[in-house]
Amino acid sequence: MPARFAPVLFGALLSAIMTCIVSAVVLVLNQGWSIDVLRAWPKSALTTWLVAFPTVLLVAPLVRRLVMKVTK
Repeated sequence: MPARFAPVLFGALLSAIMTCIVSAVVLVLNQGWSIDVLRAWPKSALTTWLVAFPTVLLVAPLVRRLVMKVTK
């Protein structure tokens, strides 16, 4: 894969990992640990990722600029 796709791939992987973890934690906290959580988790993770991925792509440049200002 060409290096020009690195920011998009980074956003996709970061948002996928985060949404998988967060959706699992939220489901377990709200429903308790059960087989139903395992059944609901893939749909929850995918739904959340569909929001998180474009959000990461849109927000990342703003966050980079903010970090540069705060750390200079």
